[in-house]
Amino acid sequence: MAVPFVWNVSTSKTLPDILLFVWKDSLLRILTFSTLFPYQANLVHGVFVAERLRHLQASGQVDSCVVAPIPWFFVAHPKLNPYVWQGKQALYREQMGGLDVWHPRYFLPPKVGMTLAPFLLAAGAVQTLRAVRQGGFDFDLIDAHYFYPDGVAALMLGQLFNKPVVITARGSDLNQIPQYRLPCAMIRYAARRAAGLITVSSALKAVLVDMGIASSRVTVLRNGVDLERFMPVDRPLVRQRLGMTRTTFLSVGHLIERKGHELIIRALLGLPDVDLWIIGDGPMRDELQKLAVDLGVVDRVRLIGVISQEQLSHYYAASDGLILASSREGWANVLLEAMACGTRVAATNVWGAPEVICAPEAGVLIGERTPEAIAQAIRQLMQTPADPMATRRYAEQFSWEATTQGQLQLFRRIIGS
Repeated sequence: MAVPFVWNVSTSKTLPDILLFVWKDSLLRILTFSTLFPYQANLVHGVFVAERLRHLQASGQVDSCVVAPIPWFFVAHPKLNPYVWQGKQALYREQMGGLDVWHPRYFLPPKVGMTLAPFLLAAGAVQTLRAVRQGGFDFDLIDAHYFYPDGVAALMLGQLFNKPVVITARGSDLNQIPQYRLPCAMIRYAARRAAGLITVSSALKAVLVDMGIASSRVTVLRNGVDLERFMPVDRPLVRQRLGMTRTTFLSVGHLIERKGHELIIRALLGLPDVDLWIIGDGPMRDELQKLAVDLGVVDRVRLIGVISQEQLSHYYAASDGLILASSREGWANVLLEAMACGTRVAATNVWGAPEVICAPEAGVLIGERTPEAIAQAIRQLMQTPADPMATRRYAEQFSWEATTQGQLQLFRRIIGS
């Protein structure tokens, strides 16, 4: 904890040296702890955590270090191991965007791994946190992302190192995992003992309140959108470059059942003049390709794969709309990213989606998670065109500034106490 105006500085120090000492001593030293964080071999893994930290760093009030543990029981196959990307393994330690990022390994056995995960995760990270401190970064606070197992493990580490812990809930950690008895009990235990609690939507906050956590202890800090990275472009030119010649909608996300890509493919049966481009990769890729063939729409479905954030912004801006058919989402970043590019969206009416889509210029909510309802939402977007700049202006209210200031206020209050 910083001690204001009390220094033991040699008289040989120059004024710039003293000012640098004072400035560094005033910074909040935050250790970000999460299994969801990008690494050089896979820059899209947990990018939403990295984005929030990047904007927090940009405030100039924080000095950060990242500990992003990786399980090592997985086989080395890209389809079965999300931590092996294009044949590349994550390094143990790397520099990313000026951040020191550590990737300690932890053992996670199959079948019983879910229940044991917080304990094994904490045990695997202990030596790394000691190395971080011995290396000169004596952090003031642990900022954990994803409640289970990450947040529970972070609380154990906080108790071991006598540091306060803030836990951020992001989605399935509260809207799915609590259905399991033991993980639910550990989530409740951690929530009651954490120094601070953050949720990315009001819907997730309600889950904690229903668990008996006082509403006043939970701070809602929504994810923002990078308005410089995602913005409108010369649409006709970019459409020509990408080869978009027909009405084209996007579906963006990991190729898993929860994202509902297959439902959007089925919706094409009622939309003969619409193409669907799916951006992302995952275990359902072959299944989605086969479904498109079986339904006779394969000529209208394109599986793009994983692309950079810069490329993604062009796809957003060039398309006629983004469709998100997820069964659950804490706060879907893709919705705001598309809007920032001037493109309206349609999303299933679950969890944080109603908090994002609140005006016609933003898009529409899909009432039911069915191909028929999805097709109707797409028709609604097509029949009521909107001004892209109006959509952009709507997205501008979701900048990162409010989230960054909210974090700084919470962290300073906790560290100061």
